[in-house]
Amino acid sequence: MNGSYAPNLYLALIHHPVVNKNGRVIASAVTNLDLHDIARAARTYGVNAFYVATPLEDQKHLIERILAHWLTGAGAVYNPKRRQALELVRVRNNLAEIVLEIEAQGVGAPRTVATCARNNRGSVSFDALRRHLTGPEPYLLMLGTAWGLAPELLTAADFILEPVQAGTDYNHLSVRSAAAIILDRLLTKPKTEIDS
Repeated sequence: MNGSYAPNLYLALIHHPVVNKNGRVIASAVTNLDLHDIARAARTYGVNAFYVATPLEDQKHLIERILAHWLTGAGAVYNPKRRQALELVRVRNNLAEIVLEIEAQGVGAPRTVATCARNNRGSVSFDALRRHLTGPEPYLLMLGTAWGLAPELLTAADFILEPVQAGTDYNHLSVRSAAAIILDRLLTKPKTEIDS
């Protein structure tokens, strides 16, 4: 599989609680592009399920309409590959519901991994987290929308992943770009591991 492997990993795109540019906790809007692109990355890298957490009813209806088009509507016939990716999407009200649903699979509660564009004391490196992922226990990788996960989610997480660094003074990736980079760094074994 080109050096990739599939641990017991779940993905969650959190729309609440997240912060705005002023640091205030908000509920952010769902975007069509995030659903499509993150689902495609999740399917490519063998993620078990892609959860979208929002308590807003209008946003849940929007997601349902988008999914219906691609899963059972004209889009399902037009682009079966897109359907395969979007079949991973699960819409839930909040993180607690997601954790309970994963726990109900029978392998225990997932260890939660928060992502953040800022450096955090005690954050775990991509290499270290990759080593954790080799076991059978489930992991839930949380991605924040707007200006990132609310402090309460960062504090409560089992791990905070180091930020994606590109070596420039600009660090404001879209969440869908960050998701693809993070999945690639975590789920593609370094060449030295492949060859040995």
